[in-house]
Amino acid sequence: MKSTALTHIHESLGAKMVPFAGYNMPVSYAGIKEEHNTVRNGVGVFDVSHMGEFVLKGENALELVQKITSNDASKLVEGKVQYSYFPNEKGGIIDDLLVYKLEGDAFMLVVNASNIEKDWNWVVANNTMGVELHNISDKTTLLAVQGPKAVEVLQGLTEMDLRDMKYYTYQKGVFAGAENVVVSATGYTGSGGFEIYCENEVAEIIWNKIFEAGQDYNIQPIGLGARDTLRLEMGFCLYGNDIDESTSPLAAGLGWITKFTKEFINSKNLLLEKENGTPRKLIGFELVDRGIPRHDYLIVDANGNEIGKVTSGTMSPSLNKAIGMAYVDVASATVDSEIFIVIRDKKVLSKIVKFPFYKAN
Repeated sequence: MKSTALTHIHESLGAKMVPFAGYNMPVSYAGIKEEHNTVRNGVGVFDVSHMGEFVLKGENALELVQKITSNDASKLVEGKVQYSYFPNEKGGIIDDLLVYKLEGDAFMLVVNASNIEKDWNWVVANNTMGVELHNISDKTTLLAVQGPKAVEVLQGLTEMDLRDMKYYTYQKGVFAGAENVVVSATGYTGSGGFEIYCENEVAEIIWNKIFEAGQDYNIQPIGLGARDTLRLEMGFCLYGNDIDESTSPLAAGLGWITKFTKEFINSKNLLLEKENGTPRKLIGFELVDRGIPRHDYLIVDANGNEIGKVTSGTMSPSLNKAIGMAYVDVASATVDSEIFIVIRDKKVLSKIVKFPFYKAN
């Protein structure tokens, strides 16, 4: 199993460590509920260095990005970030990712940890334009400093203007004394904050300086368990649960990042699917009766007919109610309609709700 540059710190803090995507990762420190609430109300730090980063360079880099991703990267300028996905040729999703427009003709693609090798092979296989490719995943540390107090903690560590940084933009400069650090106004929690990309050699120094700066704000380390509950409250998809190689991006609600103003892999078939409609749809639901929904639980209608399956579910720490995401037949996907989650052979009354489940005050 791989370690990040900070694994020894997590172990010294008493984190519960688990194997995840080939890495030894912290799932929790003080407990998932406490860590979740820390991010919602204050500030917490995730080590998400298991994520993958690819750099694409050269005059044809944009052409390659346009071919392999669904969103329109021609709209990007240096300092901007875009959410996108790699479509496959069968109507599914190879991965969802972030696209960073770097200086000159360069881009950085940030992909999911479990898909690094698959994604890299896909990019290489489609690089028929001679684009210079670099897989910098193993030498890059990624920290997510998330929560409403994140900007107050981090601003004192850099001359970059973080207070006025808009969502899905980034700056590159000196941070915590280290050069060439990317600070991005992105995240997977819905509570604001930043993601910080640096070289492994300076990761521990940056981690320590962030925690020193955050002492007055009760900053805490946060594990992958709370990362999952936070993203689920926002209705953000998790690859392998809510989207995968067989999932239609249009059924998954990703039509907004599927831009038919350009041609990309499988775009013609996806356009036909858009015109004809999808048979199922990703919905959010909350339980009316007691129970906790889990991945792959069946969903039935009032007559017991199977209409779908749960993809993600949890007890929401912010809302104190059970919530989940699922694919159901389009005819059964109306907001406020009743559905039943089958939990231990019992039909548990639930209702379909709009995303996100959690809305900040």
